[in-house]
Formats: sequence, structure tokens, C-alpha cells
Amino acid sequence: MRAIWKEIPRDPKKGRWVGMYVTLNPKGEIVMSRRTWEKSGSALAYQIYFDEANQRIGLKPSTPNSRGAYLAGPRGRHGGRRILAFPVMAECGIILKHTVQFPEVEIDTDGLLILDLRSVAINKTSLTWHKRKEEAAKRLREAAE
Repeated sequence: MRAIWKEIPRDPKKGRWVGMYVTLNPKGEIVMSRRTWEKSGSALAYQIYFDEANQRIGLKPSTPNSRGAYLAGPRGRHGGRRILAFPVMAECGIILKHTVQFPEVEIDTDGLLILDLRSVAINKTSLTWHKRKEEAAKRLREAAE
């Protein structure tokens, strides 16, 4: 019997970590993937700007000893970075209930990493974590009764 081979094309969707990945949680932690960090210049610190009219956060690569710079510390095992930016959230009035992800991260011609708060999506991991936390609290209440 003759073999009839059919080519199966690869799924056109890119992998999760191929694009630029940045999240912001309610505690003010900005977390970015290694790829995003490298594309933004592999800086050890960032100056943080806020565009109130357009509701955008800008991260400009800087040096750790620059005035007003936020350090970009390591996050996770795969080279991601974390910036502790709660003062920015407090000063700009940014209040979040869940961790949000920025699907449209871009770097402008000045090297500013732009995070648009108008186009955020709630991070699915955050939703799952909050759901598990609420279920555990409910079980504890039921056990106490």
C-alpha cells in the first residue's frame, strides 16, 4: 500500500515568551521577562515616568546611582526583572485589584519602554490565585462553624 503523506503546518501563534511580557501587580511590582529586559537595554535601573493624559507608564533605562532611579532586580530563574514601583502607583493614583498584563508593550525612539494602562488585561494567574485564596478562606470559615 502506498503511503500518502500530508504536511501539517505549524500553528502560526507565537510562543508565550517570544513577545515582550510585562505585568504590574497591586503591590506596585513591575515584572518583565528577560527578553523585554534585554530589548529595553538590559538596564540595572529605570527612571519611571507617567503620562497622565494618555494613562501610560514609561520606563527609561538608567544607572543605579542616578537620582530617582528604580532598581531592576532579578525575578525568577530565567532572567526576568522586577522593579518595585509602589511610590509611582501611590503618587499617580493607580489602584489595581488584580495583576494586569500589558499586551501592547513598545519601545519608542528614545528607548522609553511604554506601558499603556488603557489596554491592560487581567493576568490569568492572578485570577486563579485570588480564586484559590477565596476558596481556602471559605473552607476555613466552614470548618470554624
